[in-house]
Amino acid sequence: MPLVSVITPAFKAARFIGETIASVQAQSLQDWEMIIADDCSPDETCEIVAGFAADDPRIRLLRQDRNQGPAATRNAALARASGRYIAFLDSDDLWLPEKLEKQISFMTLKDCAISYTQYRRLSEDSKTLGHLIRPPASQTYREALKNAAIPNLTSMVDTAKTGPIRINEAGYRAHDYILWLSLLRQGHAAHCLQEDLARYRSVVGSISSSHRRSAYWVWRIYRDIEKLSLPYAAWCLAHYAGHALLKRRVF
Repeated sequence: MPLVSVITPAFKAARFIGETIASVQAQSLQDWEMIIADDCSPDETCEIVAGFAADDPRIRLLRQDRNQGPAATRNAALARASGRYIAFLDSDDLWLPEKLEKQISFMTLKDCAISYTQYRRLSEDSKTLGHLIRPPASQTYREALKNAAIPNLTSMVDTAKTGPIRINEAGYRAHDYILWLSLLRQGHAAHCLQEDLARYRSVVGSISSSHRRSAYWVWRIYRDIEKLSLPYAAWCLAHYAGHALLKRRVF
């Protein structure tokens, strides 16, 4: 059984998936499996992943039989994960070589169930590197309601502490945010390793690229899932919007 299961959903990812896989293969900690769940990509995503998998048995290609979206695709990969630690990495993002090793050492030291790290944005053509993004040192449930500050590409969960995890498939776009809120609501600790260990690729037209759309989904999560009162939800959204504006500078 591998120590870390890397969960990567993929859809029309042929342009970047090779670099993403290579960044996992370059990790100083080599005790991992990478489960890439393809959501019926019409391009060469599957062929590229299959080529890597043929040379490296730690890489596994999972083909969805129909297009279901990123939440269901992540769950399909999670259902087949066997590692104690779950790490999420989208098909166009990258890790720096010591990411897994340093993060697991940090989680052992802090005795925490959830961790995340600093990172930088990368332009779509990989030519421009953004400023260092420094998430808060820790997150509680109430703090996370005001600031969605756990970056998905740097996140790691110790399932020995949380038990098996699953993504909400109810149709909400910010399903990673729902996951973090649900785990923090249970009292688990989330801490940030204050080192730059990942690259988030800013792709034109991605779901996360629209701040107004993101705010809409956060509001829906407040009211529909977290069941916040109207005044408290509005107060949290105002703080969320303020933090989002501070993050708005991409490079």
